[in-house]
Amino acid sequence: MKVLPVVLLILAIGLISDAVIVHEGEFSFSLESVKKLWDILANGESTKPTNRLSVFSSVKVCENPLLPKEFQPLCQSKNAQVHFSRLALLSRNSDVCELCSFAACTGC
Repeated sequence: MKVLPVVLLILAIGLISDAVIVHEGEFSFSLESVKKLWDILANGESTKPTNRLSVFSSVKVCENPLLPKEFQPLCQSKNAQVHFSRLALLSRNSDVCELCSFAACTGC
């Protein structure tokens, strides 16, 4: 009986360790959730990289029903615009998280 919880714990740790986590300030998000955020930013606003950071509204992003629930604490923070801008900036070089060469991405 004690074997099952141990096996489940080992399996859970194995699954978690394969995930890439993106850190922004005190917040942490899965890379898959950040990719969904990038899609929302790209589809909802200007697709020009120089414009995207300056024109999108964190309120619009937070009201989007496609935004993963993982971002709700960030939406409620007073610096949400700054955090979303940094995450959007990372989307320009999204390969850095895939290759784990960016300091904010861990879990490779």
